[in-house]
Amino acid sequence: MHQKIKELGSLKESGWQPMSVKHEMRKNLLRMIKDNEPLFPGILGYEKTVIPQIVNAILAKHDLILLGLRGQAKTRILRMLVSLLDEYTPVIDGSEVNDDPFNPISKYGKEMVQKYGDETPVSWLHRSKRYGEKLATPDTSVADLIGDLDPIKAASLKLALASEEVINYGLIPRTNRGIFVINELPDLQPRIQVALLNIMQERDIQIRGFNIRIPLDVSMAFSANPEDYTNRGNIITPLKDRIDSQIITHYPRDIEVGIKITEQEAWTNRDETLTIHIPDSFKKVLENVAFEARKSEYIDQKSGVSTRMTITAMEQVISSAEKRAVLNGEKETTLRVTDLYAMIPALTGKLELVYEGEQEGAVNVAKHIIGKAINTTFREYFPDPQRRKRDDEVNEYDEILNWFAGGNLLEVPGQISNKDYKKSLLNVAGLKKVTETYTSSRGDELYALMDLVIEALHQNSKIGKDDADEAISYTDMLGSMLGEITGFDEDDYLDV
Repeated sequence: MHQKIKELGSLKESGWQPMSVKHEMRKNLLRMIKDNEPLFPGILGYEKTVIPQIVNAILAKHDLILLGLRGQAKTRILRMLVSLLDEYTPVIDGSEVNDDPFNPISKYGKEMVQKYGDETPVSWLHRSKRYGEKLATPDTSVADLIGDLDPIKAASLKLALASEEVINYGLIPRTNRGIFVINELPDLQPRIQVALLNIMQERDIQIRGFNIRIPLDVSMAFSANPEDYTNRGNIITPLKDRIDSQIITHYPRDIEVGIKITEQEAWTNRDETLTIHIPDSFKKVLENVAFEARKSEYIDQKSGVSTRMTITAMEQVISSAEKRAVLNGEKETTLRVTDLYAMIPALTGKLELVYEGEQEGAVNVAKHIIGKAINTTFREYFPDPQRRKRDDEVNEYDEILNWFAGGNLLEVPGQISNKDYKKSLLNVAGLKKVTETYTSSRGDELYALMDLVIEALHQNSKIGKDDADEAISYTDMLGSMLGEITGFDEDDYLDV
């Protein structure tokens, strides 16, 4: 209704009243809480930790900083703050700094009201235009953020450099009456951080060469990575003191939340003509990869393990299955263990290795972590192959292990068809029986779990494995070990 108003006089008659940005955010937040509206839709795992703290900060009209490792949705949350603003707000038409028609701050805005009075033209600014953001980089200047004089403008308008009209406003003044975010705050040089002090406390800006202070109405928010404090820069103490609320973000604290995040963010629906089934057990493996990496001695834990890793890992795994299905002319397929190892490129680029990890090599570390994740997931469904048993107790895996001990070999080429894949798994004595005993899975998911059992037995050093060129071969553990001994010749030992 108000958006139809085009003049200051009509705006006054409408009863519209100006309010500060922080009061506006607080008002809308309280309404959303009262109406049980979702506050940060799509942000999972923070319902009882981060989000309540953000809510409290906004209700207190605080500037805030989100502090956390990479891949913890900090930027996404900050960009969602704009939803707390009114959908439209009136500004003096043509103003660079979103002048409030009732209280202009720029020379342009003041002159417009003085010249036209109640006929001052008014336009309506959508909330999406009231959000500003800057990634802190070493080359960021005070002019970028606050502003500076513009000699070219002065020359073209034939104005003295002392004239307020030659000011070229920076990003923050242009976001007046809105929300401004600075990402990776420690990367901002200390002398640039000093320029923010007036905004944070006195709520005004000073531009060099002008003996004026321009009052701003802006809600400031920041993000930072704790690692940056030592590696790249620091947040100066006076600025930290002026940021009202520091909120610590974190990675998903349980597997189920991680699975939901990955399902929400990963591109899994590729082609309407092809269906790729993702067993729940394989979803758990993917998330356990991140959980295992976050406690691995090979990984630099100060750098963190981003949730982006599991998202890209899922997409790599899906691609592996998609490629196989297309090659075999199949309309549907289910993820396999060979697909899981296709996530290695997604891991090697996102894991910061410590010295021991660098010695091992990024690919070997990735394989090690995937193996641990498979074993962790396996033990949620099946008995631990390593646990000690009584002499009279039957081992669930004896029939499988005896099959391999009898000289049998299980080969699983990466591009094998569904039919041949199932046939190969069914050849392993006792494998289907064990899988059906401990799970309720049937159909294609049953075969995926059978595949998982074989790989887990290898991870527990029960059977050997040869992995080369997207094909996996499983053999008896002893035979695999002897085969690795260079120059071993059985005939040399017949007379011993």
